[in-house]
Amino acid sequence: MAHDHHHDTHGPAHQQGHGHGQGHGHGHGHTHDHADIDWAEMAPHLEAQAELYTPLYRQALTWLAGEVTEPGLVVDVGSGPGVVSCLFADTFPGARVVAADGAAPLLERARARAERLGFGDRFGTLAGDLPGALAELDYPADLMWASQSLHHLPDQRAALAALGGHLAPGGTLAILEGGLPARFLPRDIGTGRPGLQARIRAVEEDAFAEMRADLPDSVAEAEDWPAMLTAAGLKHTGTRSFLLDLPAPLSDAGRDYVTTSLSRLRERIGERLDAEDRATLDRLLDPADEAGVHRRQDLFVLVAHTVYTAVRPV
Repeated sequence: MAHDHHHDTHGPAHQQGHGHGQGHGHGHGHTHDHADIDWAEMAPHLEAQAELYTPLYRQALTWLAGEVTEPGLVVDVGSGPGVVSCLFADTFPGARVVAADGAAPLLERARARAERLGFGDRFGTLAGDLPGALAELDYPADLMWASQSLHHLPDQRAALAALGGHLAPGGTLAILEGGLPARFLPRDIGTGRPGLQARIRAVEEDAFAEMRADLPDSVAEAEDWPAMLTAAGLKHTGTRSFLLDLPAPLSDAGRDYVTTSLSRLRERIGERLDAEDRATLDRLLDPADEAGVHRRQDLFVLVAHTVYTAVRPV
């Protein structure tokens, strides 16, 4: 198993639940260059989001456990700070787990989490550009997980084929992509024009399409994941969606997540919104405003993530 290989490169794959704040947990909208991100600064936010999404991940892993035989090696591709990697270690007590990511500061947190939870003796990390860094694995994976990381790679079909190449014959690749974006707000929040979050979402979709188009050597691809998995030489075996339903009133952790998510949205796409929506978003983010997310009692988190599984032919 690979342990702690450090490279100077920062791969674009991170799981946002692994997620970086917004894009992953609720959709798209990444317009930033991942190489410019301060991952040490981002890590606590990514960790908090993944912890909030843990009920959803546990559902997905319980489903996977019923679909696969007990794996010897599990690889979390784009692991971020390792919250989900450690859930894999908990779900499969006989497995060795490798958290693979482009950002060494996130892997340091993953290692610390594994040690804290008692998984340190069967937990390793692999730092470097993904999926290329997986060449350093000591042996093929029986189960590979990639959560909201593939859509950051220019050629998603080629990336799937590369991941499949690191599976043992009969091994399973599980990818989390798509689903339904997170909703936090009622349609009418009592200020501004109703439907704010739907309009923000439309702007996010455009920003995401631009992000994909701007990737060097980007390959346009219809987001038919079963077809892409098949084209990559794998056998699609299952598709299942999982719901995170955190109703109002939210916990402090849930409120922090919504606040952080909307703050990042404001930074990333705020200037693309019309003046009225931008003003409404600014009110939502004002801690002193009674209508703001710091004080509202009607915030919720409702999101669905879809997992696709495929097997490498024997």
